[in-house]
Amino acid sequence: MTMASAFDPLAAAQLLTQSRLGQIPRPLDLPPALCPKDAPQAYAVQDAVVRSRGPVAGWKVGASGPEALPSRSAITADSIWTSDEGRPLPLDTVRNVVIGVEAELVYELGQDLPARATPYTPAEVLAAMRSVRAAIEVCDTRYAAWGTQSAWCRMADQACHGALLVGSGRQDVSAVEPLQLPVTLSVNGSVAVQRSAWGNPAGDPLRLLVWLANEGARSLGGLRAGQWVTTGSCTGTVLVARGATVVAELGGVGRVELLCQ
Repeated sequence: MTMASAFDPLAAAQLLTQSRLGQIPRPLDLPPALCPKDAPQAYAVQDAVVRSRGPVAGWKVGASGPEALPSRSAITADSIWTSDEGRPLPLDTVRNVVIGVEAELVYELGQDLPARATPYTPAEVLAAMRSVRAAIEVCDTRYAAWGTQSAWCRMADQACHGALLVGSGRQDVSAVEPLQLPVTLSVNGSVAVQRSAWGNPAGDPLRLLVWLANEGARSLGGLRAGQWVTTGSCTGTVLVARGATVVAELGGVGRVELLCQ
């Protein structure tokens, strides 16, 4: 590339930030010159979006299959709500383009995992987790339409992250067997998705956590105590309307209730 045609992640990030804040009309997509063409460019935009939004308070990580390369997005405190007591969590969804809800398993970091030359082992990563919780991720977009952009443009937009609602859980993290967890997602009192065991196409979430510790989180300073890591949908994305009440239950782990206001 020449200097004149070099990709500008800051310009793309600024457009997405202005769209999120309502300072400009939401675009259908990034302009062609600002559309990332690969993962490094998409992460460069995403990281710039996150840095302008605030300190990293959590991560979302997932993969399309048990052997597929994971992908991630950092998330900031202004889009994370927690309820240890299991009380309903209200969320203002007035400006959402869509309200896509997913039942997920979230890990809470109890100690830092900074970047280092020697890769972290699965045992080290698991030992760094303080708790595991039931969660709902709300998916949304800063674009004017849902799902019509390229995968790289969606990754640049914090991988369609809208909000993370973290509910009750357990502290005996090593005793939890994610692949055996039954999962139920209910909307307005009716079961929308129910699985007898897991349902996340990535398989074992520990693989995702290890990748995030060793590779995915490096550009933003690594993993830190107090951050949350949500490990992908166990139910697929269910679109709901404003005013809906959504409950996610991960059997043997916890429960979280969302009020879409």
